[in-house]
Parts: sequence; C-alpha cells; structure tokens
Amino acid sequence: MKTRVALIFGGRSAEHEVSCVSASHVAAAMDPDRYEVVSIGITKTGEWVLPDPAVPGGGAFKAEGRPIEVFGPFGASASPDAATAGLEFDVVFPVLHGPFGEDGTIQGMLEMAGCPYVGSGVLGSAVGMDKAMMKTAFSAAGLPSARAATVRGADWEGRRVEILDQACLLGFPSFTKPANLGSSVGISRCVDADAVAAGIDLALQFDTKALVEEGIPGREIECAVLGNDDPQASVCGEIIPGREFYDYEAKYVEPSSKTIVPADLPEVVTTLIRSYSVAAFKAVEAAGLARVDFFYDESGRGVVINEINTMPGFTEISMFPKLWAAGGMSYPELIDKLIELALERHSAKPRGGVI
Repeated sequence: MKTRVALIFGGRSAEHEVSCVSASHVAAAMDPDRYEVVSIGITKTGEWVLPDPAVPGGGAFKAEGRPIEVFGPFGASASPDAATAGLEFDVVFPVLHGPFGEDGTIQGMLEMAGCPYVGSGVLGSAVGMDKAMMKTAFSAAGLPSARAATVRGADWEGRRVEILDQACLLGFPSFTKPANLGSSVGISRCVDADAVAAGIDLALQFDTKALVEEGIPGREIECAVLGNDDPQASVCGEIIPGREFYDYEAKYVEPSSKTIVPADLPEVVTTLIRSYSVAAFKAVEAAGLARVDFFYDESGRGVVINEINTMPGFTEISMFPKLWAAGGMSYPELIDKLIELALERHSAKPRGGVI
C-alpha cells in the first residue's frame, strides 16, 4: 500500500510564498509508486483549504480552494466528507516556515490529533523559532554565538532612548531582526544609532519581540542535520551573497547570490562546524531535520553559530537538499528518510494511559 502523506503548506507567516514553493518541490520529489500526496493549503488569513488545480496560476500549491476542517480533537478529520476529500493519511509533512507552522503551534495540534509528522516536536520547534530562547539554549550548551539584546515591543514604546543606548553598545555594524521569523524577513544591517532604531521598528512590524545582534565578520557557512536520537551532520556549504548581506532579496530574488558545496574549509574547521551543528540540534531538542548557520571569522573569533532552522527551505535554491546531495543522498531519498524518521519518532513515543 502507498503511504498517504498530508503535505501542508502556505500559512499565516511572512514566509507564505516560500512555503508554497518548497511544498511544490517536496511533492515533485515523492515517488508516486510509494506515496499518495494530499495537498492541504493554509491561507494567509489562516483558513485551511483543499487547493483547486483549476485556480489560474496557482495549481495544487497555491493556498486557495475549498475550505475544510482537517483535524478533530482525537482523529484525522472532522469534515463530514473526509473520505471523499481524501483526508485520511499516514503521516503529515508540514512544509511551513515561520510562525504558525515552524514554531510549535501546528506541532502541538498534530500531537493532540495523534498524527505522525515530519520535523521537530513542540519544544524543539518553539525554541528553534524564537531566536532569543535559541541563544539561551546555545549558551547553556557551551556553543559560541554573537552577543545580542532582546527588545520587546511594549518596552520599546516606553523606554526607546534607554534601550537604543544599550543596543548601540554592541557596536557597528549590527543587525536587527524579528525574534520569531525566518528567510531573512525583516532583517536590517545597521551602521549607526538611527539605523538601529529604524531596524527595531521594522522588526517589530513582524513580531512582538526583536533582536539586536552584533555583526560578526566572516564567511557564511551552513550545515544540515538529519536524524532523531542519533543525528548526523552533512558536508558544509558556503553562501556568497549577491548583496551586502544575505537578506530576503539575496536569498530569493538577487540572481548573483550563489552557494558553494562543499565549502572550501580547513578540515579542522569542517569537523568543528559539523560537531557544533549536532550539538545545536540537541540543545534545542530538534528532531528529524534542521539547518544550522554559522559565521567563520578566519582572522578573529573563528566559528560562531548564528541560528538553527528546524524547517529549512526545500526550493530549488535551498541549501538543505544541496548539502545532502553533495554527500550522495538524492532529493527523493532525502524525502524518504524524513518520512521514515517521522514514523520512527511517532512509534517510539510512550503511549501512557489516562489517569
């Protein structure tokens, strides 16, 4: 029998479009002899839909279509036409980036519904999404990361001058970013106090909490991790931004951005980065998959961890599949492994009785 996979995409975050593209590539990589894909879209307003292939320009991976109820409190579907809609499945692949998808929210719903799913659980997803909490976890694990200041929206409104003075102590250039977002959305490079203030204002348009982080000079290196209890690290890859830094435009728009896989690094540095990647994965209680980003300052601080992404992109330019391909694992094999890990993790969970 084929494995029925619910591929959930879209979502309410600013990374909605990236998620739709990622999902289309994941679906294309699934062996039709092994999998039956059930595509489920989430609109930008949070409505769950069965996408309509007849939607102009949208096809199966645009979050527009017939509204549905997907999960009841204890089962796979609360929709009266569940069988005809094809909403019975074996495993969920939530290809969702950012808040309301990568932050533990949908993971909690799937746990309540008793559904196996690809990726980290509630804790790992939540810590991996919140960059302030992530840094706390990295620090506890002894991992080197950039100094940062957390700015809460309510505090910023009432103590703007004081907070700005403290943030500027991190030096220049610095970077401001939303605490809970990915794909480099809402990030600013700041060269003076006015830029920091503007950057915080921008970041707080996307989240209630912003981060001001010291700038680390050096090369941008990424490493992928795959596994559950015994995670393994991929080869390392390097990002060469086509702009001043690797922002959203550089990732998805600027054609001169490029990646080098494997990265040209001394063996000792590669070994260290791979070791740190596994340590970061464990520090946030991740599972299934993650991509860990680093700075390598050859003449100064050496290897510095930037962040972990518990549901990295799966587009044609995404680093996660490229890193595993360089190690000999094809895109379809990678999807097979992720689904295998999801089912393995689900079957290993305790099934305690009700007290």
